[in-house]
Amino acid sequence: MTKRILKIGCTAIYMVVIVALLLAMVEEAGAQLLGTERRYLRVGPLQTFYSSFGREWGDDDGNGIFDGLQWPADYPYQDNAVINVFWLGCQDFTNAAGDQFEKFAFPVTADLSAINLSIFPVEFKQVSKFEMPAVIVDGNNVTARYAEDVDEIDPTLIADRKIVNTLNTVMGLTMTRTIYYFTQEHHNNYLLKVFTFTNTGNTDYDAEIERTTPLKGVRFSTGVRYSVSREGAMKIGGTQSWGQQSWVSKRGENYAAHAGETITEANGIVDWLRCGLVWAGQKRENSFDNLGGPDVAGNGRLCAPQHAGSVILHVDKNAGDTSDDVNQPAVLGWHAADEQTFFGVGLLTKNDQPNMIKLYDMLAGQALRGLGGNERFDEKYLATNPDAFTVHMDAGGTDLWVCYGPWDLAHGESVTIVEAEGIAGLSRQMCETIGYRWKQAYNDAADKGPFTLPDGSTTTDKDVYKNAWVFTGKDSLLLTFSRAKRNYDSGFKIPQPPQPPPFVEVTSGGDRITISWVASASEAESGFGGYKVFRAIGRTDTVFQEIYSGGPGVYSFDDVEATRGKAYYYYVVAFSDGSNNDAGVLNPRGPLYSSKFYGLASEPAYLRRQAGTSLEGIRIVPNPYNILATKLQYVGEPDKIMFLNIPGHCTIRIFTERGDLVNEIHHENGSGDESWNSITSSRQVVVSGVYIAQFEVTEDYPDPQTGQLLYKKGDTTYRKFVIVR
Repeated sequence: MTKRILKIGCTAIYMVVIVALLLAMVEEAGAQLLGTERRYLRVGPLQTFYSSFGREWGDDDGNGIFDGLQWPADYPYQDNAVINVFWLGCQDFTNAAGDQFEKFAFPVTADLSAINLSIFPVEFKQVSKFEMPAVIVDGNNVTARYAEDVDEIDPTLIADRKIVNTLNTVMGLTMTRTIYYFTQEHHNNYLLKVFTFTNTGNTDYDAEIERTTPLKGVRFSTGVRYSVSREGAMKIGGTQSWGQQSWVSKRGENYAAHAGETITEANGIVDWLRCGLVWAGQKRENSFDNLGGPDVAGNGRLCAPQHAGSVILHVDKNAGDTSDDVNQPAVLGWHAADEQTFFGVGLLTKNDQPNMIKLYDMLAGQALRGLGGNERFDEKYLATNPDAFTVHMDAGGTDLWVCYGPWDLAHGESVTIVEAEGIAGLSRQMCETIGYRWKQAYNDAADKGPFTLPDGSTTTDKDVYKNAWVFTGKDSLLLTFSRAKRNYDSGFKIPQPPQPPPFVEVTSGGDRITISWVASASEAESGFGGYKVFRAIGRTDTVFQEIYSGGPGVYSFDDVEATRGKAYYYYVVAFSDGSNNDAGVLNPRGPLYSSKFYGLASEPAYLRRQAGTSLEGIRIVPNPYNILATKLQYVGEPDKIMFLNIPGHCTIRIFTERGDLVNEIHHENGSGDESWNSITSSRQVVVSGVYIAQFEVTEDYPDPQTGQLLYKKGDTTYRKFVIVR
């Protein structure tokens, strides 16, 4: 026995030593990140993700969903960016094997092959200004799924969120991109990005420096493909989901002449900023004018009002001069998407030199096969080619193409680029108003309006009317870009909204729904206004109405106007009185609100009935259930069936007429109602037919007033109901 104990002890010591050695090796090797790591920004109306290896590709996680740049994120299918890729290059480069390259360049594009070959992610984190608030609906924490979004808390952070992503490269050039997101309502539709390129000489994951030589002719290029938007692409049809009909425009050709001018909110729309704008154009196969993505088969709502793109806010002249280079970027225009995205360079050996030369020349502005230009793509070709595809002829669509450089960087030197990526366009309410009116005229050829244009004049042409409103998105995006520039130029000094309540709870009751919250951390600050509660009925992707506004010191509100059987969604915000936002320079004056998405109860609350007092009083509503009548009953919840006046604690079993068990519901909240979404236990929607509901009491229930037993555990009753689909 003693020998066995000694043997086990030696084995344990041996394992400890091995683990210690392995940890030391990991520390020595540096932090190696998985290429598939993501960080999600989802605290405002512009929501997106970033990947650890510096570029974003819609379905990296295998779900087939292109969830980049959702705006407005209040509604589904608002993804606008499909792919975001980049390229790096330099001249007169010698690699670790001693191979000399006239031009050395590599892509970080379609797949993960660049990981461990040309790029080495060493840092990836999201920082928040404060903890994500907890939102509880009837005991369920609906914000728990956001718990892993944030890695660090930094109360000194000015932006709401910051993502830091650092990559070493085979060139010895280290790229750090830092993304800032603000939820302040006048600045919440753009992401501010700072790219810093440093000649660290680090060509892999570990801390060892492999190169100390200069890098010559460093160039950096990006390509972003916009679908603007996924919902709109569904209405336009074909491959617009990949941006095939997207048009790219640009501004800022005369930036140098205006660079010193001051922009305020009064003159916020300027066309001299260095920026690219993308919008969805006409698909040649469509017999109707599809600009704006009208739901031609439905009610006409405009589904593609978005204009997306990027603005260049600052580019260092060189490593020794950090003033803005007004002659950068070297290229700002368009490029056929797949032509550049899938142009690779293999294993970065001498055999790749011919392709590297082509790729480096592309970074300098020479489009591959001539399919690109440093110009306004739309203005050059739109008049004669309504469909952008007939120009670029690339099934993958069109990229917004930006190239920077060249710079010479000695070992230890850096240059910085600052961009902002934004989205703007008509509000959902305006998309409905304009789209509905357009569809009315589309259905009636005799309907010639008149239709009111954005400038107040009128037209008799429904398409001119629709398109004029859609193209107001260009000015909206230019305004967004100017606000981003003002924010950056001010040193991130935009007025801040108060912090949201750190805890919100929604509780369903028998005669009211109670919304309560904990005081905002900003309540003690001057200019704090109070709290507001907003409500929507049936679903969250609709307009919320304000139902309460009050000052500090009150932390609950009872919604006594709710009616039984309907689903209610709420959110709570803190607001300022506007005294810290009265300059009108960086954004419009007035009160500021904490983000809706911090205090959003994304699951429904219901007005609960008191528990039924007899099994005979149980009702099923609607009965019969007819799918054609769902717009009249429980709006926004088309498959909902309610069991009313039921015992507070019971099991509901649903059977087919022949006795097959369809589903089993355990009702234990003490109320007198329970809903069923017409789903079987195997997650299938039930078919038309006659069904039987069995109600079995699981607890004795005495009369609350007299104590008399109304029904006891084990009591059972049945109800028959009909479903018509």
